[in-house]
Amino acid sequence: MSERKNHSIDPAADAPQKRSDVQSRHRNTTLMKILVLAISLTIALGYLADRSRAQRSDKKSQGFDQQISENAQEMMEQGKQIFRYDTFGDEIYWSDKLKLHHAIQGSKFGGVGPGVSPKTALAVGLKVDMDALPQTLINQIKQGKVDLDDPATTLALIKLDSVLGVKGTFNPNGSLKSVGLTCAVCHSTVDDAFAPGIGRRLDGWSNQDLNVGAIVSLAPDLSAITSLLGVDEATVKTVLASWGPGKFDAELNLDGKAFRPDGKTAAVLIPPAFGQAGVNLHTWGGGWGGVTYWNAYVANLELQGQGTFYDARLNDPLKYPVAARAGFGNKRSDVDMVTAKLGALQFYQLAIPAPKPPEGSFDRAAANRGETIFNGKATCAQCHVPPLFTEPGWNTHKAEEIGIDDFHANRAPDNSYRTAPLRGLFSHMKRGFYHDGRFATLLDVVNHYDSFKKLGLTEQEKKDLVEYLKSL
Repeated sequence: MSERKNHSIDPAADAPQKRSDVQSRHRNTTLMKILVLAISLTIALGYLADRSRAQRSDKKSQGFDQQISENAQEMMEQGKQIFRYDTFGDEIYWSDKLKLHHAIQGSKFGGVGPGVSPKTALAVGLKVDMDALPQTLINQIKQGKVDLDDPATTLALIKLDSVLGVKGTFNPNGSLKSVGLTCAVCHSTVDDAFAPGIGRRLDGWSNQDLNVGAIVSLAPDLSAITSLLGVDEATVKTVLASWGPGKFDAELNLDGKAFRPDGKTAAVLIPPAFGQAGVNLHTWGGGWGGVTYWNAYVANLELQGQGTFYDARLNDPLKYPVAARAGFGNKRSDVDMVTAKLGALQFYQLAIPAPKPPEGSFDRAAANRGETIFNGKATCAQCHVPPLFTEPGWNTHKAEEIGIDDFHANRAPDNSYRTAPLRGLFSHMKRGFYHDGRFATLLDVVNHYDSFKKLGLTEQEKKDLVEYLKSL
């Protein structure tokens, strides 16, 4: 028989091997956990780094965005103040030379003549901002306790900065030391909420009641104007009287052409200053320039402020003999009180929207039909391109293209007329249409183009087109 051997299992003998296997597995597990943790940390750190970089980038971006927003707000407020109250130092002209402040305050306060009462001021189209008046004064006016025939009341209103576009500096005894004019005198009006000529400001609206000629004629000393134009005082006063309400001749001091060949005044309508964002040329005559050009021109050469202005075209002795003789093509004041303000002034003006027509002021159904006529059969939109309602680009046309004379066009550098934007037409209908108000109504304008362009519009189509124009 074969020998049978007993094989027994000794747990003690296998224990080291088990411990080794367990330790090995533990080490592997630990290493795996460490590896997973390291990968997780790497991913997390990468994410955090990316997020940190993104946050820094966002913060940097937000930082400049914030600067833009703050700059916009600052320019808006500065521009508003400049538009409403800044005279650009033109007191040197209106007070030192023309002595207009003496006529305003009258002999009672050391000036000359009877002075300008509130009734007279309102009669020549000056406007009063009711929001600048203290409630006690408003109550007194309502109760008839304020003498509107007394120049002292006018001085009090000027001192309150309530007379649009008129800025006064006063002596200790209450008399006017000087007076200057601002942009708002021509390009702001009021809503007549309190009384005719007294209400809330409407910046950018043309002052259709302002009789600039009558105001300038009040000045006791017109020698600065007679010397510039080379004529006597009687002639100057005749010219100023010819303008009438809502008109001004911004080129008289360039070419000296006070009257058209037909004997009518060369003055044109005071244009609105709203709705100019996106619009290239800014004035009735083509080629002068945009908003900021005209601001510089008016501040320096019309208001006669202290500043710098350059336009070599004004050196042309044939086209602009007065300007060439006076050196207006390169004006340099000792102190420049204009140039630094042009940016904010332009910013504010471009922010002024065209006003919307009052509800009920036009027939909506007819206006909807008129829009189709405007864009189609009447071909209006070819030049008055919506939504600007002027051409994007060089928005001018020669006189023969629009069927009128070229007198005013030829006073401008481009010898053309600007395509005027149409929004807010309802706000300046009082003095007529086109640069000189030659067409009394919108229907007259439509009839002109219907005849000139041979459009063949029916009477109903004309009426619908007018309602559309009133709705803009």
